[in-house]
Amino acid sequence: MSRLRVDPYILALLLTVAVASLFPARGAVATGFGHATTIAIGLLFFLYGARLSTREAVDGLKHWRLHGLVFLATFVLFPLLGLLCLLLVPWALPPALYAGVMFLCCLPSTVQSSIAFTSIARGNVAAAICSASFSNLIGIVLTPLLVTVFLFTGTGGVSLGAVRDIMVQLLVPFVAGQLLRRWIGGFITRHKKVLGYVDRGSVLLVVYSAFSAGVVGGIWGRLSVVSLLVLFAVNAALLAVVMVGTTFAARRLRFSTEDAIAIVFCGSKKSLASGLPMGTVLFPAATVGLAVLPLMLFHQLQLMVCAWLARRYGAREDAVALASA
Repeated sequence: MSRLRVDPYILALLLTVAVASLFPARGAVATGFGHATTIAIGLLFFLYGARLSTREAVDGLKHWRLHGLVFLATFVLFPLLGLLCLLLVPWALPPALYAGVMFLCCLPSTVQSSIAFTSIARGNVAAAICSASFSNLIGIVLTPLLVTVFLFTGTGGVSLGAVRDIMVQLLVPFVAGQLLRRWIGGFITRHKKVLGYVDRGSVLLVVYSAFSAGVVGGIWGRLSVVSLLVLFAVNAALLAVVMVGTTFAARRLRFSTEDAIAIVFCGSKKSLASGLPMGTVLFPAATVGLAVLPLMLFHQLQLMVCAWLARRYGAREDAVALASA
């Protein structure tokens, strides 16, 4: 019976989606939630910086094999799977939705949720921070190039504002936490629950803000139920293949358990925060809604699956630590 229990965090995610569907944030409220999400992400990285020793952070940068595997999963394996999805056009997948699927496959990894789930699963957080941040930085250039090659629609350029946002929201708080670690590192270590609440709370804020945007934009009402089910099946297949592939590759290459966890969570994600603004630049206004719809669905799916998997990994690692104590 214990295996039948529903994870409370998954229930919280489902409740957040339901609330966003019934009471989506609009206007000034949406702006307020956007600011709250930015603050939560900044606090998340500040706490990581305060908790991680400088040596651990430097060691994270040295994991070139780990970062290379995440890069291959994000910018090679995903686009190849996107090309395979072309076989579904047009009999199962409308061309407009396929463009969205291919766009999804070209996006960089998430940052906040990849690192949050890696932390929950007791993985290598330092390596996850470096890998996810690197993915987003290079994705600013590489994603438009990939979309141009595969869809012949790239009309935008590199956004310097996106680079600035990554620096301000991620790296600056992390460095600040590192600098202040001498004074607050012990307090943060003794109060791990605080970091756990920030992990989960930041993801819930992202879910509510993103789902609210979709509901307000009305993109959910433009397709039939059958089309949405097919799209959901395609997204589920993409996520499953990449998660299984990264897990298998990490084991074959003899990565540690902590590194393998970081590889799976960083290599299987696609960034909604980066994807939505990129989509508005790369696609015409008349089609951008359908172009980002696969990303919206994939984002919700990856959060649900990874929340369950992270808690499962975390419980397993806690049990191992307890047995060896």
